[in-house]
Amino acid sequence: GAKVQLPDAIFAVEPNDHAIYLDVKQYLANQRQGTHKSKQRNEIAGSTRKLYKQKGTGGARAGSIKSPLFNGGGRIFGPQPRDYSFKLNKKLKALARKSALSYKAKDNNIMVLEDFTFDAVKTKSYIKLVNDLKVSDQKTLLVLPSDNSNIYLSSRNIKSAKVVTAAQLNTYDVLNAGKLLLTTETVKTLEEAFAK
Repeated sequence: GAKVQLPDAIFAVEPNDHAIYLDVKQYLANQRQGTHKSKQRNEIAGSTRKLYKQKGTGGARAGSIKSPLFNGGGRIFGPQPRDYSFKLNKKLKALARKSALSYKAKDNNIMVLEDFTFDAVKTKSYIKLVNDLKVSDQKTLLVLPSDNSNIYLSSRNIKSAKVVTAAQLNTYDVLNAGKLLLTTETVKTLEEAFAK
């Protein structure tokens, strides 16, 4: 097919590995629910009776069955619900995305397609697309300029395929895909987005 000149400002920057690391770390951290919780000794249901008298048994003192020393007792410093998400600066996230795209371009793992659409939702149509491009054996990330439900729904049942819009593009998805599929319109959209 024809060659397309990708803008150097996005696809030929000096990659910053630390920016990529932080952005991927944030993406994965933000996925976490953080709803883990174990009971402390005050939250265990049960009797508050002293187990046996303080002195004269020869054993260690014991005041409560809920003590963390006993089976079924509370957990010392156990997991508590928490929010794992953290903030990153917009410029750093943009640098990370550009770095990931530049790595893909450097390794010749970007394909630019003519703008297209599907007339109906057919998984076969999407399978034909990746077969025609000879990338059916790889994970693919197709980036569209805007929402296209026919293409999105046609790809949804294929494990190795992911379809996103230019606005949804993130560093993790770019690095996770073997081949990045862009349309000519997507390249323009990305150029405008990164120019801001």
